[in-house]
Amino acid sequence: MKKLFFLLCLFASFGSLTAQTADPKDVESPDAILAALYDVISGPAGEKRDWDRMKSLFIPEGRLMPTSKSPQNGNVGYRTWTVQEYIDTAGASLEQGGFFEVEIARKSEQYGTIMHVFSTYESRRKEDDEKPFARGINSIQLLKGKDRWFIVSVFWMGENAEFPLPEKYLGGR
Repeated sequence: MKKLFFLLCLFASFGSLTAQTADPKDVESPDAILAALYDVISGPAGEKRDWDRMKSLFIPEGRLMPTSKSPQNGNVGYRTWTVQEYIDTAGASLEQGGFFEVEIARKSEQYGTIMHVFSTYESRRKEDDEKPFARGINSIQLLKGKDRWFIVSVFWMGENAEFPLPEKYLGGR
């Protein structure tokens, strides 16, 4: 009886996969949800982004977490944002300055309902800029729900002199 009570308490503590209603085409597959993620943050200067669409891609407790290492003192730092905190912190800059991020390579692993994706990206201010101003890797955790995919977290690091992108994450580029 104690074991049954423990299991009931354990399952009752799991989060529910309820989120904002998403466009089914955005969340039908890992390819679709990653394309939607890159699309929703990208756009020319002065263009509003569809932040409700972005929120619809994530579980309610979803997180976005940039990390970096200081070249001056070697300290490693990170930030942890909810989706709304990311929008509040970075949204205006993305909209005002123009920002286009595209995936250039991907490595994925899946087990059951969980998937981990290493998604190599390039960032440009204008879609037709010849060279990116930044590159890096988004480590994205996905969860397969009953009838859709969810983003659990996006943890990323930009390329720098100490950590150039390894060839294995460049997809032959």
